[in-house]
Amino acid sequence: MSLVNIALPDIRSDLGFRASGLQWVVNGYLLTFAGFMLLGGRLGDLWGRRVVVLAGLTVFAVASVVGGLASGPGLLVAARAVQGAAGALLAPAALALASTVDDAAQRKLAMALWGGAGAGGGAVGVVLSGLLTEWFSWRAVLFVNVPIVVVALIAAARGVPAGRRRDVGHLDVPGAILVTTAVGALVYAVTSGGDHGWGETATIVAFVVAVLGALAFALVERSTDHPLMPLRILAARSVLGANIFGFMLAAVQLAAFFFASLYVQTVWDVESDVAGLLFLPFCVGVVIGIALSGKLAAAIGARNSIGVLGLVGAVGMVLFARMPGEFDFWALLVSSLVASIGIGGSMVLIGTVGTRGVAPGEAGLVSGILNSSRQLGGTIGLAVLVTIAARQAVPVDGYRIGFACGAVLLAVGALAAWAVLPGRSADAKAMAAQG
Repeated sequence: MSLVNIALPDIRSDLGFRASGLQWVVNGYLLTFAGFMLLGGRLGDLWGRRVVVLAGLTVFAVASVVGGLASGPGLLVAARAVQGAAGALLAPAALALASTVDDAAQRKLAMALWGGAGAGGGAVGVVLSGLLTEWFSWRAVLFVNVPIVVVALIAAARGVPAGRRRDVGHLDVPGAILVTTAVGALVYAVTSGGDHGWGETATIVAFVVAVLGALAFALVERSTDHPLMPLRILAARSVLGANIFGFMLAAVQLAAFFFASLYVQTVWDVESDVAGLLFLPFCVGVVIGIALSGKLAAAIGARNSIGVLGLVGAVGMVLFARMPGEFDFWALLVSSLVASIGIGGSMVLIGTVGTRGVAPGEAGLVSGILNSSRQLGGTIGLAVLVTIAARQAVPVDGYRIGFACGAVLLAVGALAAWAVLPGRSADAKAMAAQG
């Protein structure tokens, strides 16, 4: 998701994207990523996670090559959409593998690594985006996926257990079609509204399709013997609270990277390679946040820790909104560290809390729900905040308002999660039940 951020200005000038259409380089990926996430998680539960991971990695590599060779906006967005579909196979499997480790200490480490990969990977991607764009071209941010995939394929073939393949007849095909259609329509409606206007016919039709698809999905899930998403899962406070916060957190993180990359390059006039390196403090802050999250959760509980760290991240967004119009490394450093400590630490905790007490046979499904809500949050949040920012006559004012709105979203998400998530006694019971 984040590898393209610093490369966006070069992609726009080289391929002829309109300014408002540039977000489709990001949202083209997120649309299919979010849309196929529940299906990808369920396929991992049914077919075995090694098969799903190997297939997802292979398709991801092919799509990366096609995107890197793209000669126009349409082919690049299409390749990004295929990347998203492949990612929808990979992401739920990753969280499911981490959450179903038998040994409690190893499971805790696995969940920390998963959270660190989610938050830190975003920051590292921005750094590499700047370096690769400046040293080679924007196409390198897609081609670089190929060697990464090769390493991952070898690791997955050796380290991911095949798992027990279940009856494919248990796959809820109607439910999969309906939820994918509903989520995809919702993502399209929000991004189209930001691009062309909220009153446009296409936007309104997409919203209607999303609502009708969601209602039909709920009816199918209530009546089928093998639902893709048993509705009882959302009744669990841990799952519901983690998804609420994950939605808001992803909305803020993705929008922050988008606005910060444009702010540094267009307002401060910093070269792309230097702009990427300026995100290194964010990487450091993520590591600090991960280290603090475990100790904080042990002291005050996961629920309180998510509330505290979420508010810390919101403060960081406020600091981003107050950055000066001239280059100021120290302002960027402080903003990045504060925001990333909050985002990185809370990212670990939502994965831990959201999968507690889940049966191994449903781990992929619950992981898919959590990942789907995060990607929906990223997509919808980016579209809405870009729309708000675009209404400002001066771009720098738009970026600052985008940061400020992100701070509000993250604070609301933290407080909502604190209100919904179970307390420390429930944490202890869930941990005891898991081993």
